[in-house]
Amino acid sequence: DVGSADPSEASEGRLYLTSEPTKGFPVGLLQLSIKLTNEPPQGIQAGLKRTYTWLTQDTLESFRRPEWRPLLYTVSFLHSVVQERRRFGALGWCIPYEFNQGDWAASVQFLQNHLTTVGDDPRKAAISWETVRYMVAEIQYGGRITDDKDRVLLSTMAEVWLTPAIASSQPFAFSPGYTIPQAEDLAQHRRHIETTLPPVDSPEVFGLHPNADITYRTKQSQLILGTILDVQPRQTSASSGGITREEAVVKYAEELLRKLPPDWRPDLVREGMRKLNDKLPLNIFCAQEIDRLQVVITLIRNTLNDLKLAVAGTIIMSVNLQEALDYLYDSRLPPSWLKVSWPSPNMGLWFADVVRRHEQLNSWLLHDRPVKYWLAGFFNPQGFLTSVRQEITRAHSGEGWSLDNVETRTEVMRAERADPDRAPAEGVYIYGLFLEGCSWDRGRQKLKESAPKEMVRELPVLHVSAQE
Repeated sequence: DVGSADPSEASEGRLYLTSEPTKGFPVGLLQLSIKLTNEPPQGIQAGLKRTYTWLTQDTLESFRRPEWRPLLYTVSFLHSVVQERRRFGALGWCIPYEFNQGDWAASVQFLQNHLTTVGDDPRKAAISWETVRYMVAEIQYGGRITDDKDRVLLSTMAEVWLTPAIASSQPFAFSPGYTIPQAEDLAQHRRHIETTLPPVDSPEVFGLHPNADITYRTKQSQLILGTILDVQPRQTSASSGGITREEAVVKYAEELLRKLPPDWRPDLVREGMRKLNDKLPLNIFCAQEIDRLQVVITLIRNTLNDLKLAVAGTIIMSVNLQEALDYLYDSRLPPSWLKVSWPSPNMGLWFADVVRRHEQLNSWLLHDRPVKYWLAGFFNPQGFLTSVRQEITRAHSGEGWSLDNVETRTEVMRAERADPDRAPAEGVYIYGLFLEGCSWDRGRQKLKESAPKEMVRELPVLHVSAQE
């Protein structure tokens, strides 16, 4: 009990506290403490070095079968790969799973049990590679996986790596430069890891395109720069002749207010919907989008006006207003705006999207449906596609179509975004979708590998319809 300890006895003592990463940790306690962190290893080489520090020579000599040591190394290599793929975000795993040492230990324990069952003599009994792959990829590691595509990925890696080829006389390579050591001594295994494996991994060893590393480095740089901005001092002085940060934010707020679209009047929205036929699913969807965007516009206007008043001293500078001032000064999106809108890299791009979304919906309301729809400019794009299915199903109601049996059908058009000059006879044209991790071959009308350093590629116009 720390509270009842005798100060004279505790003067030479040390108190160790452990905690998970949390923003609620007391700052004062951090300032008084000596901080120690246990960071996970970065890279396959570091991961394997850490794994092989848990092993002993007795573990390597547990079985005389030639498959034992290659199997142990392969499972360790697989363990490092599945952990390292997380750093690539959605390109690595659709869901960031928390793979840990327990998964590796459980897999090694299964291998030991299986080899004990089949015995040390390869002539009497063979290893069931299908069982090994299933237990490692579907049970030990696959038990954490909930996404179907991630499950296929892990099963594919096990299918390629957990094979009899890893124990053959020819050195097995997971990727160029990543081979299995042909040694029996633990020190030789560790030396192989330190001297043979590259210190910096290429994305190809993870089965990824070289552009994936650019994506990872970009996100890492953005995180570092964001952290630097967060720890910058918030008070500035105008003694040098410049303007204060409050004056700069007020000037920026006035600029945003000039560019901010006007509010929609509810009576004019109802009148516009009545002219468009407010019973049609797509028009109902338009009214819902207008309501949601109006919430964003109202919040922007109220925040900026209140911020001007707070800087002038007319009203109290609340916590939310102070937070908005700090973020706007750094040209970042205030958290209160993000909660009711969408993420964006910076304030400029986000505000431009507000204007574009308003233009699309306002043109739809005042004139007619657009020839092509900017799908990324909707809060609920899935609701838009559902509305398209509903309208097509109603048009074919005489043929007995049922919404439950109707599926969305998409076709990539050969024309660019600006080419379609009229709406399709059935369905809609959409644009504004981008491909990440691949590109589009316009000649052969199919996906292809991305060009080097081309991170995203815009898709041509899509024709979205429905079929039963």
